[in-house]
Amino acid sequence: MAGLLADIRVLDFTQFLSGPYCTQILGDLGAEVIKIEPPEGDSSRSVPPHFVAGDSAYFLAINRNKRSIVVDLRRPEGRDIAIALARRADIVVENFRPGVMDRLGLGYDVLSAQNPALVWCSISGFGQDGPYRDRPAYDMIVQAMSGGMSMTGLPGGPPVRMGVPVGDLGAGLYAAIGILAALQRRVREGKGSVVDVSMLDCQIAMLCYQASYHLQGGVVPGPQGRGHDSIPTYRCFTARDGRDVALTANTERMWRGLCAVLDRAALIDDPRFASMAERNRHRADLVPLLEDAFRARDADDWTQRLLAAGVAAATVNTVDRALADPQVRHRGMVREMRGSGIGHAAAEARRASVAGNPIKVAGEESPARYPAPLGADARAVLADVLGLDEVRIAALLRDGVVAEAPSGAQAR
Repeated sequence: MAGLLADIRVLDFTQFLSGPYCTQILGDLGAEVIKIEPPEGDSSRSVPPHFVAGDSAYFLAINRNKRSIVVDLRRPEGRDIAIALARRADIVVENFRPGVMDRLGLGYDVLSAQNPALVWCSISGFGQDGPYRDRPAYDMIVQAMSGGMSMTGLPGGPPVRMGVPVGDLGAGLYAAIGILAALQRRVREGKGSVVDVSMLDCQIAMLCYQASYHLQGGVVPGPQGRGHDSIPTYRCFTARDGRDVALTANTERMWRGLCAVLDRAALIDDPRFASMAERNRHRADLVPLLEDAFRARDADDWTQRLLAAGVAAATVNTVDRALADPQVRHRGMVREMRGSGIGHAAAEARRASVAGNPIKVAGEESPARYPAPLGADARAVLADVLGLDEVRIAALLRDGVVAEAPSGAQAR
């Protein structure tokens, strides 16, 4: 299948995580993504500790389904190539600090003058305006500033960064949503848009009901630990084997089922636990009773018994267990990418497994093309997209305006 976005071309100026994650989503949906890299490459290519044929596992996780061309944007000729590519693109995505693209002579005003239908997306720490506009930002910074980190960890303990980089990934997701909405507007009105995504804005939005609790009730939520501040039976309990069971018994039917499975039927008639509100009011009494009950069996045993009784539950997985889970495998959420070796390792097969595309569309296959070696698509992009002849391409390569991968990198 060609993909839902098969007729869309993306010019990708992004590096590291939030931007590449956004453009990978677009590539997974079938868009042609041309990744413009500096001469040294996207800095995430060198993130330790795991590498395949010279590129880091970090880079491989977020750059499939893209072409790579190295362009020195500091040189006038490199700027001209970027502008020419933008004329033929539908979307530009960048995640530099605000003002960097303008200083390169590649800001929205310049590129939209060449292509009025262009959808432009900027991803930054704090957005294109405001008092923090020029501050540097990374995932942990926005987790800290948003209040999200203050709610992560155990009560009484220090704030904890989430193991999943939600600051970066959330911005990439919101950026992809904004881009797709802007494309629809272009279909309807025939004009482009500027999509301005702030990592901090995204994290504030993701506070969701916790923000509402504070804004309506004045409560400042603390660390959520293993549970939920509204539902005492929405939490983790440690089983006999030391593994945890995640339990979400948040209806009366599931509450009764939980009591039956735990052999604690007397709790159903206890007036302290007669309703969700009462259970929450008396959570200090209830939780220890449930913790004691869960020590009687192993985690997987409890999980199967609870599921059989119609109670939502799961054993808390480590990452290795999660990636081996039959449901995860059935849904194609572990994908293997293959490509040929490059340069001195030309005989070495490039092979890497990564998390898959969660968007399933009936009748569409999600591609999983191995991330391009640095500059591997230089000649093809210059010829196919810009229509340059071999003499002009050779001159650009000779002068260092554009660079290509070592011999053998393009046969992937």
